[in-house]
Amino acid sequence: MRIPLSKLAHARSGDKGDAANCGVIAYKEEWYPLLRDILTKERVQEHFRGVCLGEVERYELPNIWALNFVLNNTLGGGGTVSLKLDAQGKAIASAMLLMEVDVPDTLQI
Repeated sequence: MRIPLSKLAHARSGDKGDAANCGVIAYKEEWYPLLRDILTKERVQEHFRGVCLGEVERYELPNIWALNFVLNNTLGGGGTVSLKLDAQGKAIASAMLLMEVDVPDTLQI
């Protein structure tokens, strides 16, 4: 079954200089392993192709059912010098949650 990531998690994002920082938090503890398997660095890099021009870093936070991503070279130099409309990366979380993901048909949502 293919669903938007927003059915499994919520997210929050912001800026760290020229990098966007995005945390994705599972709604349920039992969904965290699924998110951990689905949301690879490569998958996130592909989802943000053309937006994220640098490396994607991923950090696991299992105690809070979360993954944190740093999307390097994404904000056009950062908040004080960028000409991008979202120079602080606030829309990155919403864009992340639009990602379509494949989940088992047996998953109870």
